Amino acid sequence: MIAIAGLTACNGNKFHVDGVVDGANDSTTLVLEQSSNGEWFVIDTIKVDKNGKFSVSAPAPEVPSIYQLRYGGQSICFPIDSLDHLTINAKLPNFAVDYTIAGSEHAEQIMQIDKDAMAFAGGKGTEAELQAWKDKLSRQIVVDPSGIVAYYTINKYIDGKPLFDPLNDNDLRIIGAVANAFNSFRPNDPRTDYLVNQLLEGQRRRRSMSAPTDTVYADVASIIDIKLQDYDGKEYSLAKVAAENRVVLLDFTIYQTEYSPQINKILNDIYQAYHNRGLAIYQVSLDQDNVAWRQAAQNLPWITVFDPHSVNSQYVGSYNVTGMPTTFIIRNGEIVERVEDVTRLKAAVAKYM
Repeated sequence: MIAIAGLTACNGNKFHVDGVVDGANDSTTLVLEQSSNGEWFVIDTIKVDKNGKFSVSAPAPEVPSIYQLRYGGQSICFPIDSLDHLTINAKLPNFAVDYTIAGSEHAEQIMQIDKDAMAFAGGKGTEAELQAWKDKLSRQIVVDPSGIVAYYTINKYIDGKPLFDPLNDNDLRIIGAVANAFNSFRPNDPRTDYLVNQLLEGQRRRRSMSAPTDTVYADVASIIDIKLQDYDGKEYSLAKVAAENRVVLLDFTIYQTEYSPQINKILNDIYQAYHNRGLAIYQVSLDQDNVAWRQAAQNLPWITVFDPHSVNSQYVGSYNVTGMPTTFIIRNGEIVERVEDVTRLKAAVAKYM
């Protein structure tokens, strides 16, 4: 209940949900519930009128939150961001299947995710089809990892199993992208600690299992070479750059994210302070396409390369990148520090200059 109190504003502002339930009457009751990291709490009960119409208002949340409208054992999930006004139209008896949501782009995205998930419930669909869908969701997540849709997606279950499994390396990287984004940009969100703990537990369990010997987990390790092209088509080798410079920042990032300009400003401050003293930056774009990368890269003074495999890159696996941005400090050909909090990056670099 304390978590719920942190999610709900203590003021007169309210959000609204209304609509029609076809097949319902004045004896039908709906329940509005709010989620706190998977635990549901009743906010209100709603009586439907004789024509199936309903309307409910509740205090607006301080941060975007997940709610559900429940009829018996069937539920329709949706996000609320402040003073949203959503319209939900559903049909009985398949309340959780035959429905539409309007009034919020994020609500419509979550509706589509849930409907797509139904196509795989009960063992329907092939492994290849499921993986293709997950790849699509992953690309959507990395564009806005600190958003409510990303949070909802990585906590989605199908047939009692997590859609994004912390024991799967690729899935754990997506979970990490969300956890790190919340930690960096939503530090006061009640879900941030939950996400960070989820990531750390997944990492702990993965490390307790057998891992490839060429994966970078330790703070000090020899670099694994990366060979990718810049926007002019010139190939850059990380190993060669490290051999030619005193210190190298290896930065994995996604230019399409809303926080990319802020990160690049921090990198630029570091670059301007130290590039005449032997510092280089080797920045790897994991964008799902190269348009955003090209637009930014041509204006940046350091090495920027593009990995067409995005978050499924072999280099993401080799360097155990579980969230963006992740930066490694390389000195004399060895990784001496891993930095995931960009606010402390400048101080970290200063130690090696």
